[in-house]
Amino acid sequence: MAFTDGLATIFVQHTSASLIIQENADPAVLRDLEHWLDKSVPESSNYEHSEEGPDDMPAHIKGAITSTHVAIPVIEGDLGLGIWQGIFLWEHRYQARERTLVVHVSP
Repeated sequence: MAFTDGLATIFVQHTSASLIIQENADPAVLRDLEHWLDKSVPESSNYEHSEEGPDDMPAHIKGAITSTHVAIPVIEGDLGLGIWQGIFLWEHRYQARERTLVVHVSP
């Protein structure tokens, strides 16, 4: 079934990654956001949850303060993003992991 107008919801099924809509023209924007978030949520030996490595608990905190989903209007069959916007999966762990996204489009 094809929709020409509606709402697309994208959800990441993980607790150490998030989704963001952000500038899609200059990659420095994403690097600056990453740098800011790393400074805001540093690695530390003070976290109780540390079995999966030093980046694990900071990744959970980063996932908690960002977002696991985005909603985007579908207009005439296209995502209604602004000219400079893109949707990004923001991985908060050092090593890339397989991530599962759920996409739901409703009229």
